[in-house]
Amino acid sequence: MIVTRLRQISLLLLSFALSAMIYFQMFERTYGYVPARYVVILVVAAALFVVLWVLLLVFQPYANQTILPCVVMLTSIGTMMIARLDYVAKPQTNVGYQQLIWLCLALTLTCVFVVWLRDYRVLRRFSYLNMAIGLVLLFSPMIPKLGRTIGGARIWIGVGRYTLQPGEFAKLFLAFFFAAYLFDHRDQLAVGGRKILGMQLPRIKDLGPIALVWVAAILVLVVQHDLGTSLMFFALFVSMLYVATGRKNWLVIGGVAFVAAALFAAKAFAHVGYRVDGWLHAFDPKVYGREYGSSYQLVTGIFGMAAGGVTGTGVGQGRPYKTPLANSDFIYASLGEELGLAGTLAILMLYLAIIATGFITAMKIKDGFGKLLSAGLAFTMAFQIFTVVGGLTRVLPMTGLTMPYMAAGGSSLLANYLLAALLIVISNEANKPDQGEGLSSTMQYEALLAMNNRAAAKGREETQKRVHLGEHLPHLSQEREDATSLVSPVGGSVDEDAVSQETQKKDEATQDAMSTQILDSGSLRSPWSSQEQGGDES
Repeated sequence: MIVTRLRQISLLLLSFALSAMIYFQMFERTYGYVPARYVVILVVAAALFVVLWVLLLVFQPYANQTILPCVVMLTSIGTMMIARLDYVAKPQTNVGYQQLIWLCLALTLTCVFVVWLRDYRVLRRFSYLNMAIGLVLLFSPMIPKLGRTIGGARIWIGVGRYTLQPGEFAKLFLAFFFAAYLFDHRDQLAVGGRKILGMQLPRIKDLGPIALVWVAAILVLVVQHDLGTSLMFFALFVSMLYVATGRKNWLVIGGVAFVAAALFAAKAFAHVGYRVDGWLHAFDPKVYGREYGSSYQLVTGIFGMAAGGVTGTGVGQGRPYKTPLANSDFIYASLGEELGLAGTLAILMLYLAIIATGFITAMKIKDGFGKLLSAGLAFTMAFQIFTVVGGLTRVLPMTGLTMPYMAAGGSSLLANYLLAALLIVISNEANKPDQGEGLSSTMQYEALLAMNNRAAAKGREETQKRVHLGEHLPHLSQEREDATSLVSPVGGSVDEDAVSQETQKKDEATQDAMSTQILDSGSLRSPWSSQEQGGDES
């Protein structure tokens, strides 16, 4: 344990040292000095990172500590580039300093979160409430006088000079709902109903929430003009559906459904058509020079990354400010120019470490809800990075999504820090020593419940068979002879309800005996046994 803790603190200190080095280099090459206000806010942020690390040791002692140093490095690189772009802006802006304030707020919220959410499984109890909150947040920008249109997309809400992007938080609540719903209905969705074109589809009554999510994704695309958020939510649900059921049919159905809707949207809605046109014909002079839907931004970003080459121009030595939205949507292109291909590959490796940790946690943990939630959150980040980098390199159309932890924006920073905190909390449960010895408390309870349900169903089936046989062969068994003594006062016929109740009591007694025997044998511990002994698994 001591060696592990030393390794963890070494990674955190290394990330601090590298962050301090890139900040010092940037300030010396741009400002010529290190502004005092930046020194203060950076020291506060570093102190909050240390506090968070200590809280993780106390409240989440088995959590994977790889995520935190990676988040430190990604945030430092992003805020460094934002502050560097502030210096050359005309007039000078203050976005970098504001982003550091948002960082301190995000760290404070994360500290509270890892202490409060000792057991992530409590989120499963409020599945439909999470869905309602997620949909309200998702469509709140459509409220008159509250929603705002920025950059052609109505995905913001604002009060005075302050704006917030509620869709960033909606993805968390909808991920909670998806994980809970799919965990509770995984058997129905996996078994399916009728076959259509060789693919087995689920029953209609199980398709309700699935259809609702599909409609919500399309409405975001149509009403809010936000291709990226629409694509992300739909892909999140389809991927979690595949993890829950293991059926590749869902990937085919989901992909075909969204491609069909996207092709229709490209023809029916101008803003989507411009994105596709700029992707396919970015260097066409007509597309490059038009007033609305121009590919100028994309082409400038591509030229900037080309100028960086393999090693980059150096921090503070390039001209990333030539690209519009260089500190938000195109921050990856800005970093590609000054850090080069080597720097951007290092950034992608940091993201890969976080994503791999999420998927490894999903494979290790034995709780089904935690498995789905961890895989869904990891896929969300992977998909977001893939669409952003793919859009900047013309593999995909531009979607409007931003790089997590790096792009300017307070709501994105808050939401992604909570996402990282959730992965850390789930990894704590996955890495507990007793995970390899037995089942988690949730799995124990569900196993007992499933066993009792199966025994009860079997008992009812046997009761019905005995009653049915008794009507035709009253002397088939001694048990039937005993049952025939329970007669109705009218006509002397067999009282089938009394027979059923008597047999059901015997079945329930048998179930209780089976459960007690299994629990006493130690092969399956009671979910409340640790609490009775004074322990608290969560």
